[in-house]
Amino acid sequence: MKLAFREKTDQFARLLFGMTGLMVIAILAGIFLMLLWNTVAFFLKITPWDFITGTQWAPSENPANYGMLPLLVSTTLVTFGAMCIAIPLGIGTAAFLSDYAGNKLKSILKPAIEMLASVPSVAIGFLGIVVLGPGIAGITSQSNGLNALNGAVLLAIMSLPTIITITQDALQGVPNAYKEASYSVGANRWQTLVQVTIPAAAPGILAAVMLGVGRAIGETMTVLMATGNASAFPKGFFHSVRTMTATIAIEMGEVPYQTTHYYALFAIAAVLFLMTLVVNVVGEHFVNKYRKYQAV
Repeated sequence: MKLAFREKTDQFARLLFGMTGLMVIAILAGIFLMLLWNTVAFFLKITPWDFITGTQWAPSENPANYGMLPLLVSTTLVTFGAMCIAIPLGIGTAAFLSDYAGNKLKSILKPAIEMLASVPSVAIGFLGIVVLGPGIAGITSQSNGLNALNGAVLLAIMSLPTIITITQDALQGVPNAYKEASYSVGANRWQTLVQVTIPAAAPGILAAVMLGVGRAIGETMTVLMATGNASAFPKGFFHSVRTMTATIAIEMGEVPYQTTHYYALFAIAAVLFLMTLVVNVVGEHFVNKYRKYQAV
């Protein structure tokens, strides 16, 4: 009787988990098909070349311009700036927590960093408007500090919990035999960390960086509040920019249904989807590459 009950339980669990897996795949497929359908409708009116290489985004003008290159460069610029700040800070903090911090200090820092991930993006955007923006404006003698640098700093703050947490797990996952072997040949703690622990944890660190990049690319509210939202072609970190996510958030609520402008926003979302996909595929490639290296 017990054996029959366990078999029925296993069958029910297999069916339930199989259905949830298929449901996730169906949701992803539905999102992809919705983006693809509306993007194709847009490309029937505007060629992909004009859309990607156009240097002016002005859908309300007559004639309308649907060049997304300024939005693409702005997104890349803000994400690049955020990673320049977040990657060294994140890996350094994770290394400190893993190899240098005492248990008491670690018990304080670790929950604080994890709580940072739960701060709403609108609150961090507000910080950019009332604190960071005026500070940047004062240093650069500009009328306001709502620019790419402001957005990059805020996105770095938002990416740090992800990078720190996953990197620390990767560093702590390195076998102690690696460190003991390094100490046995006379290396100190810093040399062991830089030359042994971090290279051995490279797959996990790279995965952390990729997740941080994905977090920065997909963020909407913070960049909408802190970057100035100028759709002109960006000239540098001290100029106002408008990212792809901010453009969709600003214009989707007001655009007439099933117009060229409406379909153009779906085309931007499709490009954003492809960018995120490429980041994940490249990250997975390097993770597998380092895993093979470690297995040798």
